[in-house]
Amino acid sequence: MYEQIHNILLDRDGTVIEERHYLAAPDGVQLIPGAGPALRALMDSGRRLFLVTNQSGIGRGYFSLAQYEAVQGRLLQLLSEEGVELTATVMCPHGPDDGCVCRKPLPGLWEELRATHGLDPARTIMIGDKVADIRFARSAGLAAAALVLTGHGRQTAIDQDLGLPHPLAKAVALHPLTIPDHPDILAPDLGAVADLLLKT
Repeated sequence: MYEQIHNILLDRDGTVIEERHYLAAPDGVQLIPGAGPALRALMDSGRRLFLVTNQSGIGRGYFSLAQYEAVQGRLLQLLSEEGVELTATVMCPHGPDDGCVCRKPLPGLWEELRATHGLDPARTIMIGDKVADIRFARSAGLAAAALVLTGHGRQTAIDQDLGLPHPLAKAVALHPLTIPDHPDILAPDLGAVADLLLKT
């Protein structure tokens, strides 16, 4: 079903790395267990990886652009140690009241990636832990949106009344056509999404 997916858009906090409230220090960066091997497997299959992240802590004055870049540098180092290379990262530094067009769920970051890397929405999936990530996928017209239960994902699933199975051992396909904020895929973590994509 998802064999056409070639581009993987990834939320950062709560999806690739452990959720930290307004992460500002490199020593707080920790990959979610299994994220490294999952991303390596996706990359080895020929898929391209893109990080798409809101960082309103910059706009709110909680940390600086330099601090964000230090955190990002640490993340790239940890990914490199796992044999993972991101094709690109795009970031919105604005607060929710700044009136920008790049803050998820608006499609500004998608348009930037699409223009720079020639991405096809029909071959692209968004993976994240918040409703904003699902809405971002919808606003960009992507092939699918996956919700992981790491980070804020479990609470998001509860808030969206997804009938969360306990425990959820693998990724499951949902049918969100009548409820736009529901994901196409519900998964315990990034590794489970990778397993689903790699088996199709």
